[in-house]
Amino acid sequence: MLRCVCLLGCLLVAVSSRAETPSDSESAKPLQVYILAGQSNMEGHAKVETIDYMSDDPNCEALLNRMRNEDGSFRVCDRVSISYLTGRGENNGEGVGKLTAGYGSRQTPSEDGGKIGPEFTFGLTLEENTEAPILLIKTAWGGKSLFYDFRPPSAGVYARTQNDIERDRNGEKDSGKYYRLMVDHVKSVLNDLDRVVPSYQSEQGYELAGFVWFQGWNDVVNRDVYPRLPADTEQNRFAKYSEWMADFIRDVRSDLNAAELPFVIGVMGVDGEHPSPDHQQFRDAMAAPAKLDEFRGNVVAVPTGPYWDDKLGAIASKFAEVRQKSYQLRTKQRGHENHDGSMSKEQQAEFMQKFERELISEEELRLWKRGASNAGYHYLGCGKTMAQIGEAFAWAMLELQGSSN
Repeated sequence: MLRCVCLLGCLLVAVSSRAETPSDSESAKPLQVYILAGQSNMEGHAKVETIDYMSDDPNCEALLNRMRNEDGSFRVCDRVSISYLTGRGENNGEGVGKLTAGYGSRQTPSEDGGKIGPEFTFGLTLEENTEAPILLIKTAWGGKSLFYDFRPPSAGVYARTQNDIERDRNGEKDSGKYYRLMVDHVKSVLNDLDRVVPSYQSEQGYELAGFVWFQGWNDVVNRDVYPRLPADTEQNRFAKYSEWMADFIRDVRSDLNAAELPFVIGVMGVDGEHPSPDHQQFRDAMAAPAKLDEFRGNVVAVPTGPYWDDKLGAIASKFAEVRQKSYQLRTKQRGHENHDGSMSKEQQAEFMQKFERELISEEELRLWKRGASNAGYHYLGCGKTMAQIGEAFAWAMLELQGSSN
């Protein structure tokens, strides 16, 4: 960890829910700054209503109790502040405050979106296992790639493919745009810390304590930048992701003047322990940089597949069957019930209602409403999953810090 002492403006005193001013010992410790970046799953699309689903699992009871107060309200972390840059298109904004539930995906960046990502339990776990004040700087936007949107400077300007040119997309001027937005926001916050952390005192300084990366979907589904390879090849079709991820780590450390900044790579875990061959290759590519000699002991890849909820995933597969059957009826596909177009819209609706009722039980529907709130590529919008992932990132970060001391 690198200590950076900033000569900022006057002292502002924070008022927390549990103490009017920080203790002398707390205020003397350097502020620990963690950067969280990525796309939609770093944003977090799990509605807070799904968090109660954790109570169904005895293994999650302790974590759930840590997330909530005795009255059932969500805990507000006394020593953890957050600055969250997000938005849509050119409309970016910032949410700031004490860390609690609600810092997941937001339509209006400054307003509670009723969702969580990994940030809540990440900060909560760090607070419980360290003593210094903490700041999370989160920068996340949905639908962003590493190959283009977060493209690191060392990778050079993105070379457009023929498909890009024909579709008039991925222009050179926006290559790496979200990498630059991320770095600029981090520097802006670090240069004005008492704006986000009112209790911050310039003499205590800060330390860049760690970086968490959680991204991948827009790369794994891209066949243009990562074309399919012959079936008999041993090469990973996502090998360029590994190269760009290594460039990303080096560039972040260089741009923030933090040569050995502890770095956690959250490895995409959609579909849990049974990924498709493509998804397994992508997971391998994501994790590969952590095995490089230069990153040993300061970069770690954390699998998130173990936190995928198999019960909800099985129900999601049934909903996919329902959607597929509806499509087959509408398009009069050969070998299906409406192949000759004889079914009216009303008859199709009646058929689909019966089809779904027979396929998905009432118990499964109740479970789905209790635990899921989004699509599979968003880990089913399951608060239990996001909570476990955030905690796993925190423990990995603490282990990295321990190994560097």
